This record gives sequence, structure tokens and C-alpha cells, in this order.
Amino acid sequence: MGFDEQGGECVLSSELDNHARVTYALNFNENPKGDIREIEAESIPSHDLLLAGFPCQPFSIAGVTKLSSMGLEHGFLDETKGTLFFEICRILEHHKPRAFLLENVKGLTWHDKGRTFETIKKTLQELGYSIKWQVINSKNFVPQRRERIFIVGFNDGTKFEFPELPDDLPVLGDILEKKVDDKYTINDHLWNYHQERKRIQKEKGNGFGYRIFDRKQSSGTLPARYNKDGADILIKQGGKNPRKLTPRECARLMGFPETFVLNPSENQMYKQFGNSVVTSLVSHLAKSIVEAAKWN
Repeated sequence: MGFDEQGGECVLSSELDNHARVTYALNFNENPKGDIREIEAESIPSHDLLLAGFPCQPFSIAGVTKLSSMGLEHGFLDETKGTLFFEICRILEHHKPRAFLLENVKGLTWHDKGRTFETIKKTLQELGYSIKWQVINSKNFVPQRRERIFIVGFNDGTKFEFPELPDDLPVLGDILEKKVDDKYTINDHLWNYHQERKRIQKEKGNGFGYRIFDRKQSSGTLPARYNKDGADILIKQGGKNPRKLTPRECARLMGFPETFVLNPSENQMYKQFGNSVVTSLVSHLAKSIVEAAKWN
């Protein structure tokens, strides 16, 4: 969406989850291709920019010396095989797009004592890209404290620097609906469970448990499991139990416009928004990437 705003045209999308494919089709009039592992690089249209997110799966990192002595392959073909990052690499190797933007959880930087991220950086550099990366908190774009790592790469010497973030600090009151159905208010049984669990965890010296916010605050991170019990973001209500965010409020919390069409299933909507990028943040990065590339 951020790059559409800058005049880009998506030439191919790939999504494994059928429910996410439905939401994509509702909004973009295009049914994404399926499992990227089954799509040959040759069948992917040529493109200037690759956008991707990928799970932080354990990378099997073997020493190059040991592999060489055994006559085995090394480099990205070995060290990233079996992960979805490998699929990104094979597409970059075949099509050599001018640039890419990748997104992941901030824990990628310290996963496996930092070795995973070192492999990722080395692999991208071996493919001819100079890279810049930054962990960005979404709190300047939406009322949610959500930290994610963004990696930008160019293979033609383009100089890119991450843009300054806006000074805005939105609050939940900016995105909350005025009238909310009572079904989003958690029942007494669940509210008692949340309070008891938090009490027990506090006695153990842990910080686990529900988190409750008011209209003047920003929330914590919206997780994909949010629909389970709403514990991560509960909204304070006067005179009654707290409530969960509605799907539309979750959409706003992730920077989606009011025109974004929601999936018919509320369960799937909560999951999809919890797995999404903050679109308004990506729009901010897209503008800088396009300007650096002189595409506009």
C-alpha cells in the first residue's frame, strides 16, 4: 500500500494462508499466488523492488571451512536453505531487482546470539546489495508501541538513509470508536481469570499478565493471538469490565485507512492485523526509498 501511494505497481504477490488471500482479494482485486516455495523464479515477472517479511526460523549455520573440507556447498545456498529467507534470496539472485525492503521482529538482531542476523546480512551482501537496517517503533505513526526491524538494500550504489520519524505521538483516543457493541467487553469469568493470573505472576516476580490502557495512552504490541483473550490490550471502561479492541480499531492501530475492507471472520481479522506491518510507517519508508532511487 505504501508503494502504491508512490506510483508503484505490484506485479506479483504470494500468500500461503487462504484467509489472508481472501482479505487481499477483497482490497486489491487480485488473488495472490500460493506457496512461494512452489513458484519458479523464472515465472515471476521482472521487478524493480522486492518487498517481503519472513519468519525468524532457526538458521543452520555451519562453518565454511568444515563444509569446504567435505566438498559441500556453502554461502546462502547452504546456510539459509529450509527457511523462507532462502526464497527471498533465490528471487534476488535470479531477477536482481534494484532494491528490496524486508521486515521482521526486532529479535532477529539477537536470534541465535546474533549469528542469524550476521548470516542474513552476509548473504544479502554476497548477492550484491549494500544494506541499511533500523529497528523502528511505530509509536510515532499509530498509538501502538511496536518495534520491528526494516532492512533496505540497493545493488547499484544508491545511497539510502532512513528518514527522520515524525514528532507525532498518537493516543488511543484517536482511534477508538465512540459506540462499541457490548460483546467486546470481557465477561466476569475472563476478567477474574486475568486478575488472578496477574496476581500469581506478580508474586513470582514476573511481569506477565493482562495490560490495560486508557484513551490518553498508546498501547503495547498487538499480537496475532489477540482474539484468544484480549489480554495484551484491554481498554479501560468506566463502571464495567474492560473491553477488547474491535477489528476496525485494530485496523486503525496498524495504520490502515477507513476504506480497508475487513475479512468476514473476526477471528481472522485479529490474527491478520497482529501479523501485519504498520502501513503508515511503511508509507513513510516508501517515500524515502523512492526518492533515493529517483523513481518519482
